[in-house]
Amino acid sequence: MDKIEEKFIEQAEKLGRDCEILPGGVLELARKLQKSAQTGVPLKIKLGMDPSRPDLHLGHTVVMRKIREFQKLGHTLQLLVGGATAMIGDPSGKSETRPALTMEQVEINAKTYFSQISKVIDVESANVLNNADWLNKMSLPEIINLASKVTVAQIMTRDDFNLRFKEGRPIAIHEFFYPLMQAYDSVVLDCDIELGGTDQRFNTLLGRELQTAFGKKEPQIVMLLPLLEGTDGIKKMSKSYPEHCISICDKPSDMYGKIMSIPDELIVRYYSLLTDLSNDEIEDIKNSLSCANPRDLKMKLAHIITEMYCGKDEADKAQIEFVNVVQNKGVPSDIPVFILTNDTTLSEIVINNKLVESKSEFKRLITQGGVKINDEKCLDINAVISLCDLPMILKVGKRKFLKLIK
Repeated sequence: MDKIEEKFIEQAEKLGRDCEILPGGVLELARKLQKSAQTGVPLKIKLGMDPSRPDLHLGHTVVMRKIREFQKLGHTLQLLVGGATAMIGDPSGKSETRPALTMEQVEINAKTYFSQISKVIDVESANVLNNADWLNKMSLPEIINLASKVTVAQIMTRDDFNLRFKEGRPIAIHEFFYPLMQAYDSVVLDCDIELGGTDQRFNTLLGRELQTAFGKKEPQIVMLLPLLEGTDGIKKMSKSYPEHCISICDKPSDMYGKIMSIPDELIVRYYSLLTDLSNDEIEDIKNSLSCANPRDLKMKLAHIITEMYCGKDEADKAQIEFVNVVQNKGVPSDIPVFILTNDTTLSEIVINNKLVESKSEFKRLITQGGVKINDEKCLDINAVISLCDLPMILKVGKRKFLKLIK
């Protein structure tokens, strides 16, 4: 290989921002970029997604935004829907065996993905594939041959498997097949680069090892991106924690308001991972934290992200509503209305109108003073709303309102 030209090192450094590149770091990425330019053959970039849930959140966009950078340089996205692997369930980071999805559940979830993903990446120019097309057709001898390429010792180096084994918690045999099948996808697709979150370290590196086992001379490199924390600033963003999760399908006002609720410590991280600001601009934001009001930096951040997924007009409206509702203690202009026909418990009204996800969330909110009736805190879990007290306005949490009438 010729000496790496400086322009490809610079390109690799830019692409590698916020990434861990394995095994060879920026220089190995630069070599692949240079070879692609010299041969005129675009790099094949693999992004695998298991449709285990029907919607995506901002945490998912961290990897997708990196993919978009490669697309803009003319490289090819191998957008892989895990139709087969989703039925196994990714055990990464799990403390117990995940329930397997049915083919019907996978198909329903997958249909919603493309409209959401297209908000970030160019789906039209991508090669959209489904690993069910080859994995479901494998014969038993082929599966046994594939399994022979990996040892039990290799599989058990995964932190989650190792921990569960030491603690005596069950590990089903089929869980071993998830990383094996995901790695085999890289063999079938002949990938040059695979992207994923840091929780995919084992799975993606196994893809490189399998490619080598099947004779690929220049196996894929792996680019791992950080897992984005939810609005609590502690747990990774996940639909398992809906109160701390920002879906890319959220209403503009909800998206804006949730971003405004992130801890100050996450401001720079969100700017870096979720916006198109340059390194210099992000450094300026980092330096300004000591003198600027964090609220103003978050308002700018919330507007940028809301505009990205909902458009400028909706972002403007969301910002006006936030100022009115949160800062000026007002009520949204488009507050939903519910007609009450008989005396009903507050918990039933709140849950049936989906102002909370569950009874436990309602109990937690009300004990913390997070439920208000006509701007007065309600601390009675068993409160009953009487028709004679209507109309009234309920406020649940910081941003959810409901007007009750009869």
